[in-house]
Amino acid sequence: MNAPAPASAPAPVRLLLVDDDPLVRAGLRLMLGGPSGIEIVGEASDGHEVDALVDRHSPDVVLMDIRMPTMDGLTATERLRRRERAPEVVILTTFNADEHVLRALRAGAAGFVLKDTPPAEIVAAVRRVATGDPVLSPAVTQQLIDHVAGSGRDLRQVRARELLDRLNDREREVAVAVGQGKSNAEIGAGLYMSVATVKTHVSRILAKLDLNNRVQIALLAHDAGLLDGPD
Repeated sequence: MNAPAPASAPAPVRLLLVDDDPLVRAGLRLMLGGPSGIEIVGEASDGHEVDALVDRHSPDVVLMDIRMPTMDGLTATERLRRRERAPEVVILTTFNADEHVLRALRAGAAGFVLKDTPPAEIVAAVRRVATGDPVLSPAVTQQLIDHVAGSGRDLRQVRARELLDRLNDREREVAVAVGQGKSNAEIGAGLYMSVATVKTHVSRILAKLDLNNRVQIALLAHDAGLLDGPD
């Protein structure tokens, strides 16, 4: 009797590094290469290079520095996330409460990591994002929003509520639960639906509101004031 064939290892996550500092890129190569399940397929030192490298290498995830001299990571992220089948973007930054980080998240970045984050956590963040999970807790989302809450908050709330009015009651409940940081399983248990049904609702919310990912749903729920309790 023949022994069963060994299960094939999952394909590595294809990663593009974008940072203007060659020493930072070298450090990230050392951190993320090797047996981490991540393959670094390309590097860029400026946001202008990103689109061509994405076309050439088809990365799953782009690890993007937010501050670069010619085209910054914010502009590059906004351009990249407008593409069809865009790779996920993780912002690399030195500040954890910054209006530029929040703008990148609104543009569709799946989260951010600090440059002094331990290597294992950066690896975990990249791998999580590649599977469609955000790397941003609701507490950090709220911290960012509170940090830059001054100008435009009322306008953002009005706009967010207008968008959420496109949802039916069930989709709205799911959106609030996503904003609370709940997993699909937790949402299903709380709303008495299957995980598959939750996934369907999340997909419909993204399509109806023209959003990229769950982080943007969470930001919209925060902006609309749905996580602050009743009006």
